[in-house]
Amino acid sequence: MKQITGVYTAPRPHWVGDGFPVRSLFSYQSHAQQLSPFLLLDYAGPHTFTPGNEKRGVGEHPHRGFETVTIVYSGEVEHRDSTGRGGVIGPGDVQWMTAGAGILHEEFHSDAFTRRGGELEMVQLWVNLPMKDKMTTPGYQSITHDVIPTVTLPDDAGVVRVIAGRYEETKGPAHTFSPLNVWDMRLQRNRQLTLAQPEGWSTALVVLKGNITVNGTTPVNEAQLVVLSQQGKTLHLEASSDASGLLLSLSHIAEPARRAR
Repeated sequence: MKQITGVYTAPRPHWVGDGFPVRSLFSYQSHAQQLSPFLLLDYAGPHTFTPGNEKRGVGEHPHRGFETVTIVYSGEVEHRDSTGRGGVIGPGDVQWMTAGAGILHEEFHSDAFTRRGGELEMVQLWVNLPMKDKMTTPGYQSITHDVIPTVTLPDDAGVVRVIAGRYEETKGPAHTFSPLNVWDMRLQRNRQLTLAQPEGWSTALVVLKGNITVNGTTPVNEAQLVVLSQQGKTLHLEASSDASGLLLSLSHIAEPARRAR
């Protein structure tokens, strides 16, 4: 069984632009050695916006050498970048942008969401590119909810959406430059399960809502991160309430994580 190496609580929320109140669950400054190639995870919301006419968000800014993965749970986000690509992602959708050699992009609430208002909830994950792929051509994967496979967990413990990597025989639609898994999980109250995890891979669980006990000993609450060892092949989870979270596992990149924008 993988051993817990740390449990971390998100700091107080801060605003990114005027559209995204985020809590940073981890960053490359704090967890690069444990979680590379994952660099950062920001959890935005849930936050209710009133209807308006001016779109909220973040204006044009640069990225290079990594990827951004945006997972929307409620609300709508519109993206445009310097390659001419763009689009709107809504509940259940994922936007996987490869900055590569360099890209300029902007992120705002969609026109429709701006006009009607409502709840916004989303996650943005940054994934480092291996050194050999740092200067790859910028790209964009629009992964709509209908192409993300959903698998029922054993003993009807909940469901997992396989965004990237593989859950048992089910493969996620995202193309990745490094071996990794991104699982979007929903667990039912008072259910438990044991998940197989690759030996030698680092594993992290981000609890977004509810309460999950890890390995029978450690309760993890909303907006907390638990990091587990590379050694071990299983992970035991028990939900004391209906819960949701992201399970991230990765083959570690033994390269320095340099400060990026």
